Amino acid sequence: MKGTASLTNKTTRAIVWSFTELMANYGIQFIIQIVLARLLVPEHFGVFGMILVFIAISNSIVDSGFTQALIRDQQTTQEDYSTVFFFNLGISIILYGILFISSKGISVFFEEPQLIEIIRVLSIVIIINAFAIIQRVMLMKKIDFRTITKISVISSVISGTLTIIVAVLGFGVWSLVVNMIAVQLIQTLLLIIYNRWLPSFIFNYQSFKRFFSFGSKLLLSGLIDTFYNNLYFIIIGKSFSITQLGYYTNAVKVRDLASQSLASTVQRVTYPVLSSIHEDEKRIEQGFKKIIKISAFINFPLLTGLAAIGNPIFLILFGEKWMPSVIYFQLLCFAGMLYPLHALNLNILQVKGRSDLFLRLEIIKKGLLTILIVLSFIFKLGIIGLICAAVINSYLSLLINMYYSAREISYSSWEQLKDIIPSFGISLFMGTTVYAIAPFLTENHFFLLLCQIMIGILVYVGLSKLLKVKELEIIYELIISILLKRKT
Repeated sequence: MKGTASLTNKTTRAIVWSFTELMANYGIQFIIQIVLARLLVPEHFGVFGMILVFIAISNSIVDSGFTQALIRDQQTTQEDYSTVFFFNLGISIILYGILFISSKGISVFFEEPQLIEIIRVLSIVIIINAFAIIQRVMLMKKIDFRTITKISVISSVISGTLTIIVAVLGFGVWSLVVNMIAVQLIQTLLLIIYNRWLPSFIFNYQSFKRFFSFGSKLLLSGLIDTFYNNLYFIIIGKSFSITQLGYYTNAVKVRDLASQSLASTVQRVTYPVLSSIHEDEKRIEQGFKKIIKISAFINFPLLTGLAAIGNPIFLILFGEKWMPSVIYFQLLCFAGMLYPLHALNLNILQVKGRSDLFLRLEIIKKGLLTILIVLSFIFKLGIIGLICAAVINSYLSLLINMYYSAREISYSSWEQLKDIIPSFGISLFMGTTVYAIAPFLTENHFFLLLCQIMIGILVYVGLSKLLKVKELEIIYELIISILLKRKT
């Protein structure tokens, strides 16, 4: 019992610090996004969105699934870390060279000449990221998210300030390039300073083979997932106007502020914790069930609420010129509300060492998405149809993830659905109410936003209390315990 309590406290502290880090990081980035949206035009975001897929895929290749493999391993040596470090670094240099040479071809494909120089400069973040992977893994294995929080906040503030200065000076899309490079460079330097790990000049083939046998399947599944997550930037950039891509890019960034903060927190913290007890079936099942219910209770109302207040948010924060982004943002929220549940179910497969199944599921889910995308083009549904395809795929994918994770632990798909349906139903009712009452409230956008938020909170908390949803009490007790510890 003492070990369980210790693990629970450690996990709670880790979740709090991780969520604080991500909220602070995303919060600062969000403020930067608001300022940049005011200073730049949608076309600048469109140009930047065209190359995100290439950077994201390159970073996935550099990682090659080694992050998850190292976190899962309980007896990692200096030789293991050094081997993975030199592999990451070597691959990053090769990928930078490939992108440097391919920049002309990418520019011709999108019919955007300025992409050549942007790609050649921005791709340097791939090499910078390679220096940070092992440092971050070591802190995550220690569940030291307090240090990671400090690093993220400091790097976001410094890089954000620099980015705004560059944008004010009139450098346009280059301010977005500066932001990505600066935040990664500062994070890497701080990780090295705080963690104080240096590699040994060793490359052990057996060590590499051991980790790669597990990580290779995660690499392939990660590449598929990363490609499809960024595929819309390519499709919209090629098939529609650069302005439309700018609207979509901004909508994705705003949606990710909420959806990715919780999903990333849940995934990053629960994976090392569950990995440490992966042989204890009962503890994994109990912990997994609690986290699923709490994640749904928090994320469902957050994303449905944001969708409901999308109009005043964009009008107040970004201005009239960004209003076409609202409908994209609202639809994306309904896909993003499931992200933490995706992450949790997939974590179970990784904890159980089923990287083969992880890969198979990615192929199945992305096959479904491909069919949906093709159908949206056949019926000429435009960007709205493409986003609806992503929303439908998110729900179908969750059912698939639930089914296969249930085969690894004693927590069936039906049980999981029963646990999250109350939060889903209350959230939809709350979101519908908040959206429907907007025309009957004040015409002042600031007061409208405040009224909608207050009504949303009252409806959600009130219904949760009326229906005796246990997660409300758990969240309340957690907040009180954290505040008391802070006071002490």
